[in-house]
Amino acid sequence: MKASRRNFIKQGSATLLSAMAIPALSNDLLPTPLPISNGIIAANDENYWQLVRQQFPLQKEWAYLNNGTMGPSPYPVIEAVKKGMNDCDVLGNYGGWESTSAKLGKFVGANEEEIALTHNVTDGINIVCWGLPLKKGDEVIMTTHEHVGNAFPWLNRQMLHGIVIKVFTPASTAAETLDRIKALYTKKTRVVAVPHIPCTQGQILPAKEICTWAKEKGIFAFIDGAHGPGMLQLDLHDMGCDAYASCCHKWMLGPKGTGFLYVRKDFQNTLQTYFVGGGSDNGKWNMATVPISTGAYADTAHRYYGGTQNIGLYRGVDAAIDFIESIGMDNIHKRIMYLSKYAQDQLLSFGDRVELITPTEERSRGGVNGFRIKGFDFSKFYAKCAEAKVRIRMVQENSLNSVRVSTHIYNNTGEVDRLMEVVKKEIASLK
Repeated sequence: MKASRRNFIKQGSATLLSAMAIPALSNDLLPTPLPISNGIIAANDENYWQLVRQQFPLQKEWAYLNNGTMGPSPYPVIEAVKKGMNDCDVLGNYGGWESTSAKLGKFVGANEEEIALTHNVTDGINIVCWGLPLKKGDEVIMTTHEHVGNAFPWLNRQMLHGIVIKVFTPASTAAETLDRIKALYTKKTRVVAVPHIPCTQGQILPAKEICTWAKEKGIFAFIDGAHGPGMLQLDLHDMGCDAYASCCHKWMLGPKGTGFLYVRKDFQNTLQTYFVGGGSDNGKWNMATVPISTGAYADTAHRYYGGTQNIGLYRGVDAAIDFIESIGMDNIHKRIMYLSKYAQDQLLSFGDRVELITPTEERSRGGVNGFRIKGFDFSKFYAKCAEAKVRIRMVQENSLNSVRVSTHIYNNTGEVDRLMEVVKKEIASLK
């Protein structure tokens, strides 16, 4: 009986462990490595972009047209995360994530000492919002198209500290958008805090012109850059912003739970840090004398974050940048714009039955298109898309009550056509 019971337990444990096991990505399951690009890849070279699609574990039966919410990671990123975590657990190593700041800095046109590692865009926004030297009555210029992650921190500070928020609605052209910002300026204006690309309809705001104007007026320029890196060629030094918050899980196709905050080097002594820990200091403080003083902060953007980071996730960020650069950021941007223009043209072909919310001006158009079907409820249309296995996003922010489609390098025109078939079907149902 005892032997029989032992065998039962042994067999049962083996079955349980087998059921719990998660299959690893073995080499024979991975796609053929993507050829390294040393030149121009045509935006409509479907053979090449199909190879790119094979680098992602996306389900073939779904058309994933919602990169603006979450960018699926390619296999090299997934493998890098797994290997980074495994190496740490096997070897007991500490650290190793520090090098990612330099890689991110180079990728976005900044210096290593200007990059703080964060978990997401919201982390960076809060660091800036609470670190700026603002007082009651100081005015902040924002848009009516904010993600809650940028809106709520400033609204919270308005409630607690009495700052004043003034808003404008982005116009159909970059020039008019800039004019609307300028029209809100008063002697009490202290900050312009706007998205580089609003999450609602994907319009590219004239960030460089906004920052140049802000500098002329002596006010702070902060950009919510959730949708910039990985879609656009970035040079933050050339843009001229004081701070730029972003994430790695959207257009960069990196691990979820990773992000960064750029803080201009000569702005770091103005932007106060509050959340500090190991690494936030310069290593010269002494508890026996002065617990902390101005001179005890790190003399880089590391002052804005501290403590242990997830080495696996930041190995994934490194791999995401390598993946992007193996294709070429310029090639990626052109492919994104090609698919976006294709989607926009298809939506415009429906005439007045579809209201396109995203501008058609080339410099104001990115990888996202927002629209409504006139006379058809946006939430019902979202549900119809889900039934057709087409993933998009509802846009309820600021009561826009619309939908949004965003396309990246793993998409193709056929997937956009699947969305348009749903549009065509629902328009027909209104007759």
